[in-house]
Amino acid sequence: MNLGTHFWRFWTAAVLVNVGDGIRLAAFPLLAASLTDSAAWVSLVTAASTVPWLVAGLAAGSLADRRGARGLVVTADALRVVVLAGLATLVAVGAASVALVAVAALLLGMAETLRDTAAQTVVPRLVPAALLERANGRLVAGEVAGNEFVGPLLGGLLFGVGAAVPFVANSAATALAVMAVLSIPAAVLNLRAEPSDGAEPKVGAGVRAALSWLLEQNALRMLVIAGLGVAVADSAWFAVFVLYTEQTLQLGSVGFGALLAVGAVGGIAGAVIADKVVAGRRHRLVLAVAMLLAAATPVLLIVLPNVPGAVVVVVTTSGAFGLFNVVAVSLRQRLVPGSLLGRITATWRTVVYGGAALGALAGGALATRWGLDAPFVLCGVLGLGATVAWLLSSRGLPSLPGGAA
Repeated sequence: MNLGTHFWRFWTAAVLVNVGDGIRLAAFPLLAASLTDSAAWVSLVTAASTVPWLVAGLAAGSLADRRGARGLVVTADALRVVVLAGLATLVAVGAASVALVAVAALLLGMAETLRDTAAQTVVPRLVPAALLERANGRLVAGEVAGNEFVGPLLGGLLFGVGAAVPFVANSAATALAVMAVLSIPAAVLNLRAEPSDGAEPKVGAGVRAALSWLLEQNALRMLVIAGLGVAVADSAWFAVFVLYTEQTLQLGSVGFGALLAVGAVGGIAGAVIADKVVAGRRHRLVLAVAMLLAAATPVLLIVLPNVPGAVVVVVTTSGAFGLFNVVAVSLRQRLVPGSLLGRITATWRTVVYGGAALGALAGGALATRWGLDAPFVLCGVLGLGATVAWLLSSRGLPSLPGGAA
C-alpha cells in the first residue's frame, strides 16, 4: 500500500525542518562560543531550547488537541522563520550578544515544542492504521538524517563561511517546510476528535483529564515509565561519552564527530526496518528488545574499551532508538483516542526530556566520583530494569487495529 501524496508532502516538511534543526544544533554552540568565553553562557544557550518542553510541553499538547494541526504547525514554523531571520540580521551587522542568542534559542524551543506535538497527531489522519509503523519509520528516519547527520554537518560548514549563514539557511529550510504543509488541504490536517460532551476544556482542565486517563491505562502508563528509564540511562552514558573518546579511546573532535555520524546511520536503519520487524503485531516484544539494546549495550565499553567497541555501541544504540521511537509513537497513535493524542504525546516528551536532563547530571556526578565506567554500569542496570518492568506490565496489552500485540 502506498503512503499517499499528502503523507509525502508532510514528510518533506518534516525533513526540511529537521535539517534546519540540525544546522542550528551545530551553529548555536559555535555562535555562543564566538561571543563569550563563559562556559555557563554557552551551556545556557544549549539548555534554552529544551526548557520549553519542561515548562510548556503539556500546555502545547492541550492546544494540539483543541486546535487544528495545520494552523499550529504553520504558525510555529512561521515564528521560527521570523526569529531566525532576525537573529541572522543581528549577527550579520555585529549586534548579536550571547543573551540575545539565548533568548532566540528559547523562542525557537517554544515553537518547536508546539510544532512537534501537533505534528505527531497528524500521521493517523494521513495513512491507514495498517501503515502507521511504515509512515512513522519514514518520518523518524528523515528526522535522524536531518537532525543528526546532514544538518550538523551543514551547520559547521556554513558557520565557517559566515556566522550568520547557518541561520539564513535554517530560516529558508523552515520557510519551504511551511509551503509544503500549506500544500496539504486544510480538511486533511485540521480534523480532530471532539470531546464527548461537546465542550472544549480549558488548558489546565484538559491536561488534568489526560493525565487521569493515562494513569488508568496500565500498558501506556508503564511505557511512559519505561521510556523515562531508558532516557535516564542513555543520557547518563552519552553525557560523558565525549570525555571517554578523548581519554580512553584517544580520539579527537574529528573522531568523536565520525562516531556520531556512524551512529546516525544506525538510527536511520532502525527506523526504516521498524514496520517489517513489528509486522503489525509484535509491538510488545520489539519494544522490549529495543529498550534492552538501547540502554544496556553501552556496558560493552567496559569490556571493549576500543574504537571497534565504540562503533558497535553507537550503531546498536542508535539503531535501537530509531526502532524504539517508531514503535512507541505508533503504539500511542493506535491506543490513544484522537481527542487526547496531543496531550499524551506531550506528556511522553516532557517526561523523556526531564529524564534526559536528570540522566546527564547523574552520569556526570558518577563519572566524577567513580570514573568514566560508572555511567555505563548505571545505564545497564536501568536498561535491564526498564525492559523487565515493561514485559511484566504489558502482558495485558489490548488488541490493536491491524494486528495484535
